[in-house]
Parts: sequence; C-alpha cells; structure tokens
Amino acid sequence: MGAAGRDFHNFNTLFRDNPNYEVVAFTATQIPYIVNKTYPKELSGALYPKGIKIYDEAELPTLIKKLKADECILSYSDLKFSTVMDKASLVNASGADFSLIAPEHTMLKSSKPIIAVCAVRTGSGKSQTTRYIASMLRNLNYKVVIIRHPMPYGLLKEQIIQRYTTLKDLDRYKATIEEREDYEPHIKNGFVVYAGIDYEKILRSAEKEADIIIWDGGNNDAPFIKPDMLITVADPLRAGNELDYYPGEIVARIADILLINKINSAEKDEINIVANNLKLINPKAKIVYANSIVNVDNPRLITGKKVLIVEDGPSITHGNMKFGAGTVAAKLYNAAEFVDAKKYAIGTIKETFKKYPKLNVELPAMGYSIKQIKDLEATINNAECDSVVSATPTDLRRILNLNKPLAQVTYELEPKGKDLQNIIKKFAAKIKK
Repeated sequence: MGAAGRDFHNFNTLFRDNPNYEVVAFTATQIPYIVNKTYPKELSGALYPKGIKIYDEAELPTLIKKLKADECILSYSDLKFSTVMDKASLVNASGADFSLIAPEHTMLKSSKPIIAVCAVRTGSGKSQTTRYIASMLRNLNYKVVIIRHPMPYGLLKEQIIQRYTTLKDLDRYKATIEEREDYEPHIKNGFVVYAGIDYEKILRSAEKEADIIIWDGGNNDAPFIKPDMLITVADPLRAGNELDYYPGEIVARIADILLINKINSAEKDEINIVANNLKLINPKAKIVYANSIVNVDNPRLITGKKVLIVEDGPSITHGNMKFGAGTVAAKLYNAAEFVDAKKYAIGTIKETFKKYPKLNVELPAMGYSIKQIKDLEATINNAECDSVVSATPTDLRRILNLNKPLAQVTYELEPKGKDLQNIIKKFAAKIKK
C-alpha cells in the first residue's frame, strides 16, 4: 500500500528477489495518476516477468479477496495515527494481516558518510535544512551529493535512476511541479541531485562522486540509506503533530539531532510543546532551534496589491499546514488583499479544493500531470488580482505562461546560535576527503 515511493523501495529491498513471497499488487493513494500503471518488468525482477499491477487503494477489500492476499504492508507516509489504524482495521476485517516495516530493515548501507534530513511532518523545512548543511560542507571543501526521496510519477521504466545537474535536466526528465519544488533549489545552488526508483543503483552512483551524501527526505518518511547522523525537523506551527503522525514519530525517536524550525513564526507556547514532546520520546537527542527566513525577489509586487498566493502543494494539502511562506511574505510586505483561489479554480484544481476542504485562500501548486499544470496556469490567469505571490520552491515563470506579474518567495534556514554549525563541523572533521 503506497504512493509511488516508499512502497517501491520496500519491494526492491525486501521482496523483489525473495522467492518466499509473492507480491500480488501495489495499491496507490495520495498521489494522482499512478493507478492502473504497472510496476515494470525492468524493475520488478526475474520473479515478476510481467511486472506488477498498481490499483487504487479504494479497491483494497475487494483485492484482498480476489487476489487471496495474506498480508498488506502499509508503505507510505504522513498519516495520522487514527488513519493508520482505520486502514489496519479495514485490512484485518477483509481477512489479511496488516504490517508496518521497521525503517532499519530497508536502509541501504553506504561506503560514504551519510547525513539524513527527515521531519515529523511534510513542510517542516527538510530541504532548507539540507541546503544549509550542504552549503556549509561545501565551504569546508567537501564534495556533497544530495539524494532525494523518490517521486516517480511518470513513465516508471525511464525513472530507475536520475541525475540532475542543471535546470535543463528537469525538462529532460519531464519533472512534475512537485519534483521541481524539491530538486530545483539544490540545482540552483550548484549541487548534484539523484532521485528515481532503484535506490541501490542510485546510491552506488552517488558514492562515486561524493565525499559526503545528504539524504533529503520526503513527507515524514524515514531514510532509505542508513545515516551516520540523522537530523529530524519539527514544526511548532503544528505543535503536537510530532506525537500523532506516522512515521514522523519514528524519525523523531531515532534522530541524533532534533531541529525545531520556524521559531520566528511560532508562539512560545507552541515551541515549548514541541520541545517537551521531543524530550519525552527521545531524551538522548540534541535539540537545536532555527528561524525560517522568508525572502521575496520583488516586494513591490506585494505592497498595497491585491494578491493571489501560491504555495508548495503537498505542504498545504495532505500536510495540513494552515498557511505557508507565501502568506508570511504577503503579510510581511503588507498586501492590500488576499484573493480566494477557490473562486477561480478550474478542472483538476477545483477537484483538489474539494478533496482538501480545509484549504483556505491559498492555491496549492498542483502539477502531477500536464493537465494539472494547464489547470493551474488557467486558475492563476483567471484570478482577479494585481500579482501572484508564489512560495512554491520552483519558479513557475519557467513552466507557466502567466498574464500577471509574479513575486517569487524563497525561504532559508537560519539556525539560532552555533549549535548546528558546530555539530556539522565536528561531523565533517572526522571524514577523510
């Protein structure tokens, strides 16, 4: 049971060449346009010469009976604990066992030092933390390569291993907006980024050109590679989530460093709740703090203007963030009015608002398909506003034809004090280049 990421990795590491099991199906959820594909023979191995069909998770009870499944393995992330148990109850009631795999069992071993950056929820600030650490290590003269959590939403057999070094590679690999959001900032900073599906092959390729590898995680998933140091980012704007989401609590419990981010946007009580919860479940970890600093390339497009705010899609959809960096920037630079994106939504974007009714006025930058990208473009162009405030990490001006000006929002990590800096320096000092 997955979302085209952790499920594929669990299969590759534990089941692909294991004759003691027969994997009869993948089921998909969270991410659109995966259903009815086949995990291809190029990836499924000799035991599955025809590949493995991917079904909609909504069909799960029927599939269990039809395919005579003995066991269902939950293999995706950022789920509320009650949701996990709802799924477990459904599976058990349908006659199958329900399983959760310990991250340790699927962690690949590397010959190079690994720093993993994970989080208790999606949108906590993993990638900005990765950017900070990568830049710091480069300044210490280490060659850093970044391996990103998978997002293979296209033609699977062409996405086994991907290496990004320039923005043109985003076009060459036909990257979705969601992929661009996570790869583009690293590429602009001059780092090599690997992603794809077969992380054994990906890791071995990355090892050939790195002194240090950074795992930049997805959602609140655990790392696919065994880390020498695990940093887990927590978000005080969603205080309490660190004890209520799977597998976010797991990565908080196994972390070496717990980084509480966004303290410049959170209330003191919220920060204290998160700190106390983290100390409760992982008293051995070092807790550090950081601001998330928002910057805008053209503030004049915000001040006194009627603006449409576009945010990183997953963070405000299944990540349940009440607001993102776009709203922070719009308030910071005194926008006159925030227009309600729902009023102008069309097609698949309108469907997204129906699926996530808690969305406020912000527009999630959905772009899992060409149709969604076109609908996103049309929704923005339909909006009656002076300008767009875009906080998706990808520059929409590169891929959309917009009829109004766009102010690009970026956000960077600003650690409080020198704790994080000293930790990274100490880690790096032990490594031979």
